[in-house]
Amino acid sequence: VQLQAFGGGLVQAGGSLGLSCAASGRPFHNYSMAWFRRAPGKERELVASISRRTGKTYYADFVKGRFTISRDNAKNTVYLQMNSLEFEDTAVYYCAGTARELGLQSISSYVYWGKGTQVTVSS
Repeated sequence: VQLQAFGGGLVQAGGSLGLSCAASGRPFHNYSMAWFRRAPGKERELVASISRRTGKTYYADFVKGRFTISRDNAKNTVYLQMNSLEFEDTAVYYCAGTARELGLQSISSYVYWGKGTQVTVSS
């Protein structure tokens, strides 16, 4: 499956930004999806995931209550709505996919990766 992320940009602290990731190539509903990010000088980290079968979501502690992951299987798209953005949210954001239903908190579960989209939050 091919993944392409959209929606990055520059936003002021406290503002909102929405990312989307379009999938193609294989039936989207067969894949659990996630958003990761990598800030300068840091490792890639999981932001949020959503499972393929039950739609169960997971959020990293640092985004709970601020970010929302969702998916629209009819549009083959996964979304990340980011509110109350902080300077520390500045990073390249990646969408990723896996055929697994479980183990979604492990980066090694993900086989398919999109090119990242830059999110910059000004303080």
